[in-house]
Order: sequence, then C-alpha cells, then structure tokens
Amino acid sequence: MLKLKEVTCKNALVKSRISGVDYCLNPYVGCEHNCAYCYAIFMKRFTDHSEEWGSFVDVKVNFLERLEREVKKAKPGVVMISSVTDPYQPLEEKYKLTRGSLEILSKYDFPVSIQTKSDLVLRDVDLLKNLKECEVGFTITCLDPEIQKRFEPHSSSTQERFEALKKLNEAGIDTFIFFGPVLPYFFDTEKSIALLLQKALETKVKFVYIDKMNYTPSIWERVKRFLSSNFPELLPSYESNYLKMHSHNRNGSYAEELKEKIRKLSADYTLEVILVF
Repeated sequence: MLKLKEVTCKNALVKSRISGVDYCLNPYVGCEHNCAYCYAIFMKRFTDHSEEWGSFVDVKVNFLERLEREVKKAKPGVVMISSVTDPYQPLEEKYKLTRGSLEILSKYDFPVSIQTKSDLVLRDVDLLKNLKECEVGFTITCLDPEIQKRFEPHSSSTQERFEALKKLNEAGIDTFIFFGPVLPYFFDTEKSIALLLQKALETKVKFVYIDKMNYTPSIWERVKRFLSSNFPELLPSYESNYLKMHSHNRNGSYAEELKEKIRKLSADYTLEVILVF
C-alpha cells in the first residue's frame, strides 16, 4: 500500500551539480516505481518516513507556485526534470506537476532534459515540441520482460519505453537511452549489450549513456533483500562483486572488464556511446 502525503516546499528551482545541467526540479519525494536498485534511497533520511523507500510519495502541492516565482528571477539554463525521482511516476497523471513545470519553463525559454521510465511522458508531447530545447531519455536496464518487471515493478515495460522513444523521435524531440545500471549476471553479456545497442540504433536515439551497478551500503542492503527473495542463486556472485567494489581497488576487475566489453562492442555501431563509470 502506497502512503501518499501532500506537503509544501520552500524551493522548486535548485542549482545543479550535474555536468551540463544548470538546475534541477523534483516535484515529488519518493517514487512509486520501487526499483530494486534505486539510487535515490539516500533521500529517505531527509523525510520523516519510517516506511521502506518505494512505498511512499510526498507531493509538493505548492510546487508550481514556487517555480513560477523563482524562474522569473533565474538566469535561463538547462533544467533537469527530475534529478532524484521519476517525474512521470503514476501519481503525475493526477497531480500534473511535471506538466505544469513544462508549461512554466516554456514561457521563459528554459531548455529541458527529462529522464524517465514511464511512457506517460507522451501525454506532454504538445509541450515538449514547443520548448526552446528539449531532450527526453529513458532508462533501460533489461530487455527480458519478466526480469525487468521484477526489478522495476511499477514502471512502464521496456517495450513501452522503446515505443515511446520512437514516437518522441517522430515528433522531432531529441532522445537518449540511459543503459544503467547494467545488471550483473542478468544483462551484462556481450550478446545482451549488443542487443541493447542494436535496439538503440533502430530507435534512432541521439546518445546511449552506460553505467555499472553502484553499491552504497544502503543500496546493497536493498539489493541483497531483493536477490534473497527473487534470485537467491545469484546472491553469492553479487556479494563478491560488492566486496570488490569496496576494496582499495574500488572498480575491481568486474568494472574494468565491463568497460572493455562495451568499448569493443560499441565500435561496431554508429552510435555515440558514453561511459559514465
């Protein structure tokens, strides 16, 4: 059962530390997608929730009012929507805070970058087409529908994401794929990576960003519980990988081997592939 809370916020437009991004917007705290590997779990300590991450969402009901006030005073720059939780999680269909943000940003000529796992973004094609600059990316972690649904239980299917990318391209909107995290022992073989790159090529995305699985202690505890319940046979392999990543050689052999594998495979495709690890 999802715990929903309506809250107010002091700020909407926040300066970003992400390369190539000037500002970030996060209309929601928490995310219904409840992905097993979610990196945003650190945000829980800034809330008053005792519930597990993925089982609550706080909706910033005064967000659009704050954004309108702040954007008037800000120097135009690239805005990421959103940097922590998915801007098109299911509650967006009701609250429309992401759509409202796009309407405001378009009035003041702010370029926009969006990353999501939901084809709900197609609802806003009318606004995206009218922005000064816009790019929309989809996170893709797995092409096996059964495995993907276990890792990302409440997001759009991978097939729906690829179909959405095609429709966005047809509308003249720049698109990208964020292939990450690459799931160890699920989707990190040469065959799997090559299949993903081929699908990206066919979809005509502008870039493919690739990231390995990153383990902080809190993320590792979450992944460990997930594997114990869903794929217990892989827990020892993940445990070994986690220990390597936290040794003095932080990347360990797995990450270096993965990099080399991706570099070798991407040379065969006319795609811009960017490793972010």
